[in-house]
Formats: sequence, structure tokens, C-alpha cells
Amino acid sequence: MPTKVIAAGGLLLLLMLTASSHAEETMTLKLSSPAFGPNDSIPEKYTCEGEDLSPPLTWTGVPQGTRSLALIVDDPDAPDPAHPRMTWVHWVLFNISPETVALLEGAAKAPPSGGRHGLNDWKRTGYGGPCPPIGRHRYFHKLYALDIALDAALSPTKDELEKAMKGHILAQAELVGTYQKTR
Repeated sequence: MPTKVIAAGGLLLLLMLTASSHAEETMTLKLSSPAFGPNDSIPEKYTCEGEDLSPPLTWTGVPQGTRSLALIVDDPDAPDPAHPRMTWVHWVLFNISPETVALLEGAAKAPPSGGRHGLNDWKRTGYGGPCPPIGRHRYFHKLYALDIALDAALSPTKDELEKAMKGHILAQAELVGTYQKTR
């Protein structure tokens, strides 16, 4: 009788491990923020009208084989959502360790170990929060799992980073927040 219990227990353990392994394989990269939900308004604290801090971000589902993560935050509604003419880049961050599962509020001031800033459209490194001249804009927070680590000597623009990532993206996730100035 004890042999059957052990065998049944072993089978149950094997089934649980197999299910767990399969769940990890099919898990998709997901990006979220405790500060705002999908398509919700970004709190003023993270904008030019507030403290201009980078918002906290968290993610799950980083695929096996990921060597680094990259984050791009941009606004495709510039300068006017009724007549957009360009995409304004607010933040470029790359070479984030795949073991990292979150960026704390204000992380742009001190990127996680290994993380490097690229250039935003203010021609500086780091985060520049939402500051739309007119109307409610959308801010796309895009996280990429890459099968490479990029040249750490670079401070790439969004376009340069996207070219370097081409053919190396294992998974990507997106979180959209909105903002309209109140003053």
C-alpha cells in the first residue's frame, strides 16, 4: 500500500511539474503599473505638472533565453491628438537584467543594475514625463524581451534602439496611459 501512495504521490508531483513547466512556456510577457491601469489617466505626479518622476512598472512572463529587457515610452499623438504629426519619445531604457521584475517610482534617476538610458526627444537621457501642449494624449510604455544585451557604450535614440533590437525580440508587452494638462 505505501508503494502505491508513493507512486501516486510521485505521479501527482510529476503532473504538477509538467503543468507548471507548460504554464511557464505559454506565459506571455505582461506589463502593468500600480499607479495607473490600461488606458487610465497617468497621475500628475509622473508628469511635467507634478514631480516628473518615472512611474512604477512591473512585469511578468519574461521568456526563457532573455538576455536583456528594453523599455520605450512614447506619445504618438504629438503635438495635437486631433492632428498628430509625430511620435514624441519620453524614455529609452535598455540592458535591463532579465531577473528584474519591476522599476520603482523614480527609477529613471538611478536605472536598475546594468540598465542604460538612451536619448529621449528632449535630446537628454532619462525620463521626461507627459506634458502635452493640447488635448489628451496616449503614452505607450513598451517592454521588450531580447535575446541579446546591447552595446553598453551607446546612448541610442528610439530609432537606433529599435534597429539594434530587430531580429532579437523574444516577446513584447505594452501598457498605455493617458494624460491631459489641467493647468
